Amino acid sequence: MKQIIVIIALVGLSIISASAQESCLNQESLKKLDASWEKAQLELNFDYVKSILAEDFIWVHNHANTIDNKSAVLERIRRYINSNNKSTKSRISKDVKVIISGKTGIVSGITIIEKGSNLITYHFMRTYVEINGNCYLIANHTMAIPDKE
Repeated sequence: MKQIIVIIALVGLSIISASAQESCLNQESLKKLDASWEKAQLELNFDYVKSILAEDFIWVHNHANTIDNKSAVLERIRRYINSNNKSTKSRISKDVKVIISGKTGIVSGITIIEKGSNLITYHFMRTYVEINGNCYLIANHTMAIPDKE
């Protein structure tokens, strides 16, 4: 009888442990996920972007001059693919920080984008939400950082 109780307890603990490890909401997983978002934008990976964005995604760009939803982001990628727009040469993130609260993770930092011969530096703050064990990007806010004079 004691062996059965021990076995049940061990199986239960291993299931709980496996579930906790599978969560996408941890520091390392969110940093990797955010890096994959940057890479997908650089490579115009339509399918990946479509899969990572939550249905009610919102992206507030520099000074709210543009506010996109999921459809607008996907349409822009489609246009870039169709016109073979490869003007963005690199996207490098630095100073990346992660905050996790419940089923929500916030990733913030700096992205330096090389577009043509220009370098543009943005501060970003992206919000990820865990739904049924998967993380989705639900909000993105980017703000250009002016060049120092």
